[in-house]
Amino acid sequence: MPTNKFKSLGKLQPNNSFLANEFEEKFLAPYAMKSSNSRGRVHKEEEHAYRLCYQRDRDRIIHSAAFRRLEYKTQVFVNHEGDYYRTRLTHSIEVSQIARTVACALRLNTDLTEAIALAHDLGHTPFGHSGEEVLNELMAKCGGFNHNLQGLRVVDYLEERYPDFPGLNLSWEVREGIVKHSSVFDIAVKIKEFFPERMPSLETQLVDAADEIAYDNHDLDDGLTSGLIKESDLEGLDIWKKINHKIGQKYDKINFNYRKYLIIRGLIDLQVTDLIRHTQSEINRLKIKNYTDLYKAGRKIVGFSKEVSELRKPLRQLLMQKLYHHYRVMRMSTKAKRFIRELFCEYVNRPQQLPSEVQQKISKEGVRRVVCDYIAGMTDRYALDEYKKLFNPYEKV
Repeated sequence: MPTNKFKSLGKLQPNNSFLANEFEEKFLAPYAMKSSNSRGRVHKEEEHAYRLCYQRDRDRIIHSAAFRRLEYKTQVFVNHEGDYYRTRLTHSIEVSQIARTVACALRLNTDLTEAIALAHDLGHTPFGHSGEEVLNELMAKCGGFNHNLQGLRVVDYLEERYPDFPGLNLSWEVREGIVKHSSVFDIAVKIKEFFPERMPSLETQLVDAADEIAYDNHDLDDGLTSGLIKESDLEGLDIWKKINHKIGQKYDKINFNYRKYLIIRGLIDLQVTDLIRHTQSEINRLKIKNYTDLYKAGRKIVGFSKEVSELRKPLRQLLMQKLYHHYRVMRMSTKAKRFIRELFCEYVNRPQQLPSEVQQKISKEGVRRVVCDYIAGMTDRYALDEYKKLFNPYEKV
């Protein structure tokens, strides 16, 4: 099924759990998305006696094969570069941790927030954004490729765990969070089922902000550790000087490793604190009384103050120049695109080389979409192994 023609799966089954009403009415803010207000699941299921629907969604995501594969998918550095660097899995966990902190402070639904955070990168290809770019190019005549839509495809169709329905049968709100995830590197997509003209839930907006905090700071950490970014590169940044000054007042002499950790920690704390305060201020100013008031706002409510937004800009520009566009990272990206392009063309031209269970899907989905799904689901390591098996004459197949 082409990703730009993603269809609604059918009538949704609402959640009427008594436990949801009792717990959430007591602890959550009136503008939080409550389980009792969920649009439900596509395929009818009995509610669990002790777990709310978004908690079940979060658990299903954690136990999925797609989530486990994130351990060996590139964030910035390809897996074989070293064990220290972040992967898509560790990134997703860090996003979840930051998002949960903010959700608790704002009295949002932490289960829904965690579920969206842990699922937001499920559709990513091996080798980071370079993998997505080349698959989008290769699939241009078949709907293209977008990792948000691929993430929805993963949870709706590609995961095979339950005999009663395809996919994970997640709640509508988690699926909306996957589709409407947006950041500098992520584009929200428009699907009629998810009311593209409406702002997403505060929980979805929160994950977008937590994603930015996480990758800005852990990419900085990885960049410093790798040596691609030098401390001298950062000394002119106001946000760096602000945190470094506070550390210098408390600790007279500490080595760079300690100082690096404390600065990264301070940067995250600064941004998380500002995010909580500014968002709460906006909620109060706009008089948001319930989740439907979000539609009237017409824009995102979760965000940073003007002051912190301005402090963040030079850091993000530096990451783009010094890390993402570093010649070593660009070499890795270019090499990855070549691997994926050659794998794709080889599978499309000779689909008999695909595993039998993958070949069986071609008659329904078409060879290019099946190959796209197969490659998108690969880890970096598996893609490299497949490349060697197909193109190295001395490698066992």
